[in-house]
Amino acid sequence: MSETVSLSIIVPVWQEAAGIVASLSALQPLREAGHEVIVVDAGSPDGTAGLARPLCDRVVTSGRGRAVQMNAGAGVARGNVLLFLHADTRLPASAPAWLARFVASPRAWGRFDVRLSGRRPLFRVIAWFMNRRSRLTGICTGDQALFVRREVFQAQGGFQPIPLMEDIELSRRLKRVSPPFCIADPVVTDSRRWETLGPWRTIVLMWRLRWRYWRGESPESLAQIYRSDVRHASKS
Repeated sequence: MSETVSLSIIVPVWQEAAGIVASLSALQPLREAGHEVIVVDAGSPDGTAGLARPLCDRVVTSGRGRAVQMNAGAGVARGNVLLFLHADTRLPASAPAWLARFVASPRAWGRFDVRLSGRRPLFRVIAWFMNRRSRLTGICTGDQALFVRREVFQAQGGFQPIPLMEDIELSRRLKRVSPPFCIADPVVTDSRRWETLGPWRTIVLMWRLRWRYWRGESPESLAQIYRSDVRHASKS
């Protein structure tokens, strides 16, 4: 008998009051189908947790940082598949059917293709390159809604508690277990970060950070560079 997919969707949040209701409302059909949604809040002062509580199965409070938050959510999850979803990313309606195929496959983990929400043609080009790069390298970024069998995640020790590149670091370890299960039907992620920093500036920043990470620079120093660039852009 084939295994049935049981999803635990883990959403790390920090000051998402403006959008959390819309984000979680989009997940209600999955909850109605028996899957669980876990919101992990890092003590947001804007009331995010209170807004989330009626629309999820559990709100967990943890230390700040996506890796720490996602590990905290995974620690209380009950599903056989853990799916890590950013609050500004939407799953396609076909996600349950695709994830059922994943569970029936020999793969240990996977990710979705991604599409940016903005209307600019450049965003389509950026998404194409992101998806192509991911297929060639087997590396998943957080915007791509990484999913993994719970027992594999536990055996790997979860995310490393680092402030940046936690998705890339975990992908590298998971690649040793199996190639990723790639879903072409894309998640849609909000393009606001790209619009705030500017598309080309964001591309240069992300590639610069990844290059320095691959050369061995610490995630802590890269996180400082990232925060500095974001602060500078917000003042521009």
